[in-house]
Amino acid sequence: MDKERKVEKDINKTAILIVAVIVLVLVIGGGLYYILHQQRQMDELVQGYELDKEMLSDEYNELSLQYEGYKFSVSNDSLVALLTTEQAKVQRLQEELRTVRATDTQRINELKKELETLRNIMRDFVIQIDSLNRENEQLKTENKQVVAQYRRATNEAANLQREKEELTERVTMASRLDATAISVIPTNKRGKEVKRIRQMEQLVVNFSIAKNITAPVGEKTIYVRIMKPDDDVLAKSRSDVFSFEGKDINYSMKRTIEYDGEETPLTLYWDIEEFLSPGTYLLDVFADGNHIGRKSFALSQ
Repeated sequence: MDKERKVEKDINKTAILIVAVIVLVLVIGGGLYYILHQQRQMDELVQGYELDKEMLSDEYNELSLQYEGYKFSVSNDSLVALLTTEQAKVQRLQEELRTVRATDTQRINELKKELETLRNIMRDFVIQIDSLNRENEQLKTENKQVVAQYRRATNEAANLQREKEELTERVTMASRLDATAISVIPTNKRGKEVKRIRQMEQLVVNFSIAKNITAPVGEKTIYVRIMKPDDDVLAKSRSDVFSFEGKDINYSMKRTIEYDGEETPLTLYWDIEEFLSPGTYLLDVFADGNHIGRKSFALSQ
């Protein structure tokens, strides 16, 4: 009987031990499960912090690039300086963010608030930049209008100047004297017209200064220039010159008259004292620095 009780007692102890072991295993297992579950939640939370930090870093970088872009889109030096200062703040906070632990949620949240403040500042800059751009566009439009008006005024002034010059030229042309009815008559010593050079004693040059009411009246010096077939000029002295087109050239004869705007006949005489060769001679008439008439004539042997 005592033996049975002993066996039963041993069985009860064993059962109790088994139950205790099972309970212990369950407790340990539950504890491990809880620990692993908490660790997994912690890992997920840390990953979330890291992702949040990474996104915040991207936002800071994007804001810095925006500042950089706007610096090149404005020409206002003061505004560029302000943009540069604010960009430096962004870069400083971005560098701080890089060194902050992802689990430091307090500082991360502070950096988020800083980012929002910097974005608000950026919005103010954008408003200023847009306003400046609009003003610049308006100024460009006004400048184009001013340039167009200036060009029109310049063209009008140039046209008026050309018209004035043309009018002046027409008036000048109209006021020029004109030698008409030019003739050259070779004569002998008795004043009779002859044909042969050996009989000639004198060349009688006749022409008229035509009527011109637009020409200035007063004293006029008329120059006559006779050129031989060899292009040499008949002249009594090589010092007999007058100015024409900026050069001093020889003349054969000259006459000073009082011109009153009416037709004025003239006769000039050339005494033949040199050898004349047969051929075609050219006679030109000048007055007031202008070439006013021409006549060619031939002399025979």
